[in-house]
Amino acid sequence: MSSVPLAQTLPQWLEHNAAKRAQEVGQRHKCDGIWREFRWQQIADEVRALAFGLAARNVKRGDTVLLISENRPELYWAEWAAMALGAKAVALYPDATEVEIDYIVEDSGAVCIFAEDQEQVDKALAIAARHAGVHSIVWWEPGGLWRYREPVLLSLQALKTAGQPLAAQDANLVSREIEQGAASDIALLSYTSGTTGKPKGVIVTHGALLHNAQLLADSLAVPQGCEYLSYIPLSWLTEQWVGVTLGLMLPMRVNFAERPDQIQEAIRELACELVFLGPRQWENLAARVHTRMLDAPRWRQTVVDWGLRIGERVRVAALEGRSSTLLDRCVLPLAEALVLRPLREQLGLKRARIALTGGAAMAPEVFRLFAGIGVTLRNLYGCSEYGVISAHIGARLNAETIGQPVTASTAWGSGLELRLVDGGELQLRGGSGFCGYWGKPDKTAERMDGDWYRTGDALGRSEDQRDLIYFDRLEHMSRLSGGQTYPKQFIEIRLRFSPYIKEVMVVGDERHGFVSALVNIDGEVFSHWAEREGLSFTTFTDLSQRPEVVERVSQEIARVNQALPEHARVLRFANLPKELDPDEGELTRTRKLKREFIEERYRALIDAMYGPGDRVDLEVPVRYQDGRSAVLRAQVRLGGDAKTQSAKTGEAS
Repeated sequence: MSSVPLAQTLPQWLEHNAAKRAQEVGQRHKCDGIWREFRWQQIADEVRALAFGLAARNVKRGDTVLLISENRPELYWAEWAAMALGAKAVALYPDATEVEIDYIVEDSGAVCIFAEDQEQVDKALAIAARHAGVHSIVWWEPGGLWRYREPVLLSLQALKTAGQPLAAQDANLVSREIEQGAASDIALLSYTSGTTGKPKGVIVTHGALLHNAQLLADSLAVPQGCEYLSYIPLSWLTEQWVGVTLGLMLPMRVNFAERPDQIQEAIRELACELVFLGPRQWENLAARVHTRMLDAPRWRQTVVDWGLRIGERVRVAALEGRSSTLLDRCVLPLAEALVLRPLREQLGLKRARIALTGGAAMAPEVFRLFAGIGVTLRNLYGCSEYGVISAHIGARLNAETIGQPVTASTAWGSGLELRLVDGGELQLRGGSGFCGYWGKPDKTAERMDGDWYRTGDALGRSEDQRDLIYFDRLEHMSRLSGGQTYPKQFIEIRLRFSPYIKEVMVVGDERHGFVSALVNIDGEVFSHWAEREGLSFTTFTDLSQRPEVVERVSQEIARVNQALPEHARVLRFANLPKELDPDEGELTRTRKLKREFIEERYRALIDAMYGPGDRVDLEVPVRYQDGRSAVLRAQVRLGGDAKTQSAKTGEAS
């Protein structure tokens, strides 16, 4: 990575690229089936024009600009334009509800909203009507907006046009603002997921973004100019480190799919060298491997299973520092030709040099599956408040861990220090530091133990003390009535490896004598399975409660139970009659469980799992995409070991 002493902010890095790499392609966007290329000089010109437009609309240093869009070049340009003026950006998930957006507009003091299309504009207009401080709403997809005449509303082109008189009057205004930028300036407010209360805006400086991007580049040996598909929403801070910041600093060639439903097609078409997906996306890819086999002839299933076993025996052994047999090594080229290389090509991973995941724990079996296929999947662990904490680095990899601590220093931050205190809580200091929560000094103070930041995560060390092992959030470490403790998330990630289980929430606390689980089946996988088994069904609810489906889930749970201590085994479960939904408050936008909400909503079902019956009548409120509300009524079957469950219930009482 080139050394540029004056580049202390993202807009300064953009100016550097425009000066030194003017004709290099920095971004590509697929539109109407054709990849449109944007060179660094073009990108800088677009950002400068938007910055003049924002300045003409009275956006100034210290203001907040909100961004609601799928990943595309205009989203990046808008963020950089706001930063160029010294404003801070807040990126939200494109499917954020009006209520969620309203809270963040109020909390952050946003004055301008970039909204991709009519869906986002409608939400933004309703919010602007309640918040006088929102004076501009900018869109770039015109579909359905030709009759809108609200004075706060203007197109991206109209914003650039509005800035032209100001640019003619003072051509150096934006340049002066960019030059004034410092690493300590606030670049972003990154809002927490709100699993335990209202979301909090983490203050993220330009220096913090640059520090963490540099750590990733150095630790993972990311090559300059590599192909990258920007897919993870910018509201997830890790994408700000990778796509936004690292894309500028190396730089990389950042690509954008035509539509969200064409991500997998774009991954295959581009054959990206750097692939960064969330745990759920990697788990979905793993499930696709299994799902495709459900429809394949028996002989083909046998060949694929053989190839995967050979790949895992040789490649996982190498990753873990073990030796494989000579026979396995000899037949690996055959397995590669018949099974593994075609699988990589189908998944779009044939050129993947660096494959990353992060944001939540993931089953070790997923790492081992992809390693066998020929893709070394590496975990990235960090937090919005502090940045990168650990990563799988080097030729050795322990799938049971979250990697080694990343403690190097950079030009923008010192080396990170870590310690595990009573209860296994990870605490941090150094690095890029924790700048606090926006407007919430009391919440900031709660997270500090002297000069150490309290992560709230329970961790341990591997036997050789080299790697960190993630257990769970401290508040999610549970104790049963018999006094035994167990980590819920540790069990959940192993259950989610099953292609039949899309989501699961483990239940059991001091009121209970054993562990139980609420299971969200994968409707698509089970639909294929039911068709193959000759089972008929009507709706997701009907499918989830079929006795054959309940038995299949029971077998998957039994498989995971074999690797768990007796007190941590799941003895009772229920298949939920509907899918968990972020729009209904059951999941965060990163698909983390909102445990307290789910426990309250499904209280009757949870209570029934600790009772004597084998089914329960359940009523669940649901909300449709058009805003209508209704009540889902279903009779839910209870699965599991009823005999052992009854004995445990007796012990607890």
